[in-house]
Amino acid sequence: QLQLVESGGGVVQPGGSLRLSCAASGFSLDNYVIGWFRQAPGKEREGVACISRSDGPSKYADSVKGRFTIVRDNAKNTVYLQMNTLKPEDSAVYVCAAAQSPFLRLSRGWYDSWGKGTLVTVSS
Repeated sequence: QLQLVESGGGVVQPGGSLRLSCAASGFSLDNYVIGWFRQAPGKEREGVACISRSDGPSKYADSVKGRFTIVRDNAKNTVYLQMNTLKPEDSAVYVCAAAQSPFLRLSRGWYDSWGKGTLVTVSS
């Protein structure tokens, strides 16, 4: 059974940084495109970043370009989301997901398996 577990969330001041982790069990992450999504209270879940199977190309939402970086460590079967220069509007539950499709998409419908999420709060 595919399982994804997120960690690394917490409370951080504006301008600060966090690194989120998405660890997989039951399957090898390098066979999947991995995406990070976020959902703030009362808002739709939105795609933040995704990375190809080969740790090559990645894709970012305009709202996080230049601040967030997605990388994978296939040896650890983990994908990371490094978040810098955080803003209050980045506060949300962050969820990672796996897609069998090889295309880089930030649309929820492309993804087959989902974690439960980790909460990020950016506040002074």
